[in-house]
Amino acid sequence: MTNAHNEIGASVRILDGMVAFITGAARGQGRSHAIVLAEHGAAIIAVDVCKDISTAVYEPAASEDLKETVRLVEDAGGRILAAELDVRDSVGMNTFVRSSATELGGLDIVVANAGISTWATLLEMSDEVWDEMIDINLTGVFRTLKAAVPLMVEYGKGGSIVITSSVAGIKALPGMSHYSAAKHGVVGLMKAAAIELAPHRIRVNTVHPWGVDTPMAPTPDHAKQMLADNPSFMNSFSQLLHEPSIATPRDIAEAVLFLVSPAARLITGIQLPIDAGATKV
Repeated sequence: MTNAHNEIGASVRILDGMVAFITGAARGQGRSHAIVLAEHGAAIIAVDVCKDISTAVYEPAASEDLKETVRLVEDAGGRILAAELDVRDSVGMNTFVRSSATELGGLDIVVANAGISTWATLLEMSDEVWDEMIDINLTGVFRTLKAAVPLMVEYGKGGSIVITSSVAGIKALPGMSHYSAAKHGVVGLMKAAAIELAPHRIRVNTVHPWGVDTPMAPTPDHAKQMLADNPSFMNSFSQLLHEPSIATPRDIAEAVLFLVSPAARLITGIQLPIDAGATKV
């Protein structure tokens, strides 16, 4: 998408008057979601844990990253309230989201984006690695919805929820059985929520990215060795389109923008791949 197109699109503020709650907003996809939705008129409620809370080998987001998201949203003309919170912290999430929604005047959009990425085969995976993945990538989404959905129902204006799944939420990725289980799990959560929340005019969908250029994207050395030792695994990592071979965070944010916009008012309960065809091969 060209910069000219982005500028034209951003000039049409299709989310004016709306409030969006985004998790994992300090950097990567979450930051891009915050910026793009703000460009189109939404006020932002943003959270990120901003500390090392997992067995992931990449550097975690820091307080400075969340502050930079705040700056970029404000530079885009948006209003933003941000806090350092773990999506597993129900009390903290409930308190912050309610106070922020009260201050901003509502809650219309939820982007449940926070998550981690780790690698291990089933035979070598520890209980800690499994539990941590499910707690953050699946239960964390449930707790995000529990913090937000009652408010959306109270405000009575309907709304849209988008959950970040993955290619691994459509087909299994070897070496990531825990990640695949969590990302398949959020699809089941989405489908049930889409049915339950339809009477409240709240739409619920998932997006399924392939590789995205974020700090989580690089494959760690131990995973590269695992793939080299098991060449049959590589069939699960193929894709149809090889240029570009990796998405930008904005690619994903533009798809999320569509799903939360009035243009998608009849779309609920779907899995939207943004994957260069990886789930088709």
